[in-house]
Amino acid sequence: MHPFHEQLPPELLPQTKVIVDLGAVAHNIRALKGLLSEKTKFMAVVKADAYGHGAVQIARTVLENRADWLAVARISEVIELREAGIDAPILLFGDVLPDQVPYLAAHDIRVTLTCLETARIIAAAAKENNDTLKVHIKVDTGMGRLGLLHDQLATPDQFVKPDNSLASPLQCSEEILAIHNLKGIEIEGIYTHLANADARDKAHSQRQISRFGCLVKELAQKGLTPPMIHAANSAALIDMPQAHFNMVRPGIAIYGLWPSGETDHTRSYLKPAMSIRSKIIHLKKVSKGFKISYGSTHVTQNSTCIATIPIGYADGYNRQLSDQGEMIVRGSRARITGRVCMDLTMIDVGHIPGCRLGDEVVVMGSQENETISADDIARTIGTINYEITSSLTKRMPICYIHPKNE
Repeated sequence: MHPFHEQLPPELLPQTKVIVDLGAVAHNIRALKGLLSEKTKFMAVVKADAYGHGAVQIARTVLENRADWLAVARISEVIELREAGIDAPILLFGDVLPDQVPYLAAHDIRVTLTCLETARIIAAAAKENNDTLKVHIKVDTGMGRLGLLHDQLATPDQFVKPDNSLASPLQCSEEILAIHNLKGIEIEGIYTHLANADARDKAHSQRQISRFGCLVKELAQKGLTPPMIHAANSAALIDMPQAHFNMVRPGIAIYGLWPSGETDHTRSYLKPAMSIRSKIIHLKKVSKGFKISYGSTHVTQNSTCIATIPIGYADGYNRQLSDQGEMIVRGSRARITGRVCMDLTMIDVGHIPGCRLGDEVVVMGSQENETISADDIARTIGTINYEITSSLTKRMPICYIHPKNE
């Protein structure tokens, strides 16, 4: 729950709440670990406020269920976890500035390095402060985003000097060895990221894993074997055992959501941890031809009953759901009518008998025999489940359901 919401008595909390079942998270950790060898380390990705589920509480839960590491994307996320008293190893995926090195070293944060030039800058900053920073080297084997470029992907055009003359490129392994020789840093890990592990066709991912595996062997032949070697995201953890190496780093699957519809759903059983629940705060009976919400884009075709729900795009409920999305009231689906507003959304409940003020409304989750999942919402607006949960804002409090044995 947001620190502000934690200070409020229950009667003053907003009507619309995010509910996170920590028992489901614990189940998902156990299910995913069941696909691994006992020696394979488990790095839980809790970036973006644990994909909207609340980073601190999720971090505690995954660690209680034998996750070994945590990973985040921004230094602010590191600070939040450390200030909450979480002392597990944390890998920072994102970029690092020299001025941040003393904090990172003092709080035992592992840093990602993606090029030799940056490594030299960070190493110099660490050395100046008499620190030794543990780092993980990221290699671009086909993602095309961050990382030292693998030799098989390099072309001469990618090694042009400022004076337009061609440079003599270092091999990827040589760059890593050059980083290894810098004072002020210690290479603890090496990793890559798979671009298409969630696709049914694994050919691209197989090539990435092959490139990465060959690089790891080449480094070993040259005398460098980083303790931690990792490549598998959620999809690769589930579908590609050859990508496990000695550590995996799942994200979306921890929260009970599948990386895509093309991942093999038969290999594990995941429980969605999040639901969003609200209440009807206003009801009005309207006649045929009644116009609803901004722009008067929705005109009722018959007399009906319109319910107003206190959730809007400022809460992270996507405006593209206007006139498309649905919610659940009294076990029945109700269509969104008109445009989603900043704070409010209207639904048509004329076909649902007995609706009253204060009735529970399921925005995402299950009620009786109906379910609206993050995937359902994502399909409606043409996006992915990751965006649905991670876009939620702090206006909605997160209420946690703890496992029954606690």
